[in-house]
Amino acid sequence: MSYRHSQKGRIAVIIVYVDDIILTGDDVDEIRSLKEHLALEFEMKDLGPLKYFLGMEIARSKKGLVVSQRKYVIDLLKEVGMSGCRPVDTPIDPNVKFRNKEGRLVDKGQYQRLVGKLICLSHTRPDIAFAVSLVSQFMHFPIEEHEEAVFRILRYLKSSPGKGLFFKKSEQRGIEAYTDADWLGSITDRRSTSGYCTFVWGNLVTWRSKKQSVVARSSAEAEFRSMAQGICEMMWLKRIIEELRKPITSPMKLYCDSKAAIGIAHNPV
Repeated sequence: MSYRHSQKGRIAVIIVYVDDIILTGDDVDEIRSLKEHLALEFEMKDLGPLKYFLGMEIARSKKGLVVSQRKYVIDLLKEVGMSGCRPVDTPIDPNVKFRNKEGRLVDKGQYQRLVGKLICLSHTRPDIAFAVSLVSQFMHFPIEEHEEAVFRILRYLKSSPGKGLFFKKSEQRGIEAYTDADWLGSITDRRSTSGYCTFVWGNLVTWRSKKQSVVARSSAEAEFRSMAQGICEMMWLKRIIEELRKPITSPMKLYCDSKAAIGIAHNPV
């Protein structure tokens, strides 16, 4: 992503991924000039207002934007022969604990392709982020148990292929983050899983679910590590917004459900 500010206080932003480009901003003259210069150097086609980008579908209304990957989900289900499967209400069984135990190996190449496609899909589906994070830990040694978990995610997607993100118009001008941790959630190495999601101007923009790098010796430690990751994400978002000259004037808010971790964070010592 690159941007340019004009002397009149306007901005033009260009986002490039290989040979796909998005131009946006309120500096109409700069955007028009940029299109002309790019057309001189490259063979290009202007597709008009943004509707489709890297598998993501964008729809507009007076209330805001909707970003989804409905076609991506339908094509994925058709590719694996699960278009007619029975849908489920949750992406993963909460009672299942994956082990590195002996079992019948499955096709590693197919498993890696499926998980890779699910990782791409999680760009607009935070509801599958935790489940995809779990199945991606067994990319090099997948067994039937792990493959069944992947198929369950696909069955969940079957129940709501068009679900996505809604970016509403809002008067709110702040950054908020919510953090949590699954203490000792992995029975193979006893490590915890951190999770956070951040809201900018009242809209969900980033989220993550990832296993922590060390073993936490208490739930407070696991929660505190998640809080630290959430703060790092908020600081990164704050810098980006300041570079776009949209400063955040109100304090950033961090939410956590652990009283012990909150107490540690409030302690200056």
